[in-house]
Amino acid sequence: MAIKQCLAIGKLSRNTMPASHLNLDPKKLLYLASIIESGSLKSAAKALEISQPALSTSMSRLEAELGLQILLRGPTGVTPTPIGEVLYGHARLVRDAIELAERALLNVNGDHPLSIRIGSLPSLASTVMPMALSRWREAHADRDLQVVEAPQIDLLIGLLRGEFDFVFGFTECYDLEDGLRQRVLFRDKLLVIARSEHPLSTAKNLSWETLVRYPWVAPTARRAHAILAAALKIAKLAPPERVTVCGSVTLLKSLVIDSDHLAVLPAHAVRSELADGRLCGLAITDPALDRNIAVFFRDGYHLDGHSRDLVKFVEAVGQELCRRPEAGPAEQASLQEATRLECPRPRKVSQGDRP
Repeated sequence: MAIKQCLAIGKLSRNTMPASHLNLDPKKLLYLASIIESGSLKSAAKALEISQPALSTSMSRLEAELGLQILLRGPTGVTPTPIGEVLYGHARLVRDAIELAERALLNVNGDHPLSIRIGSLPSLASTVMPMALSRWREAHADRDLQVVEAPQIDLLIGLLRGEFDFVFGFTECYDLEDGLRQRVLFRDKLLVIARSEHPLSTAKNLSWETLVRYPWVAPTARRAHAILAAALKIAKLAPPERVTVCGSVTLLKSLVIDSDHLAVLPAHAVRSELADGRLCGLAITDPALDRNIAVFFRDGYHLDGHSRDLVKFVEAVGQELCRRPEAGPAEQASLQEATRLECPRPRKVSQGDRP
């Protein structure tokens, strides 16, 4: 809600305090965030390393400047008013922006290497990411790394918010490309998977019209299954009527193995299940089942040497695995050794790398 609307809620007339005359002090907003999160002036003052009277005076001045009450003080602590909740939301954005700026400056300077925070598609987490991270960790044993698995839309939103330094996903931006850059790393081969005894396991030249008659497992409820939706749109078919949403790749594969559900996963994510006969790839050919995996980062973000190495390892492993989708578990060791020996230099970002 905008400040102008806050003034209306507080029944403050334009003649008393025009919105254009507001001059919010960012420091006071940060103080407010700390008070609301700690629940008391005493705890917030201790965390901020200032005196409690000084903090209380700062909040009183903020309320006086706005002509609105933002905090309710009681015997059990401090709680925000509706206006305080609005300001708190903006205070968090201010704090996040400051922290992001501090991280960016430290990252560029290079004197104080920070923990690298990355996001990854769950479908990359069973093979590509573990192999790449293992090789990277051997070269950078002392650098802290945080990895989060999330659906594509959550990865991109988190990246824009500064929750990640960079993320690995497929080249679909959901209209979020402003402020983002991407570079394609490798081409992912997707399979429509089913249990080996599925009624369609031996069928030839399958069509989407046949496949949508069966129940499906989708990876997320936040957005439609991008790959399936694209294929069905071209085929002019409605989505499957029976869809189970499952954010875990492990649970997704188990559900497909134990039922007649179908799903779409990269070939490298199901290589062991294909090799031991628990899953099979159905006989359908569609350009939608090929997708580009890319690294995404914000405009202006500077990848340090450790980060560039991590991207190179992911690129090398992805290219090796997707070049030989028929490889079984016994070949994993040789693939890992290949990534150890050579990591291709990343290409420069170009307009052609955009979706």
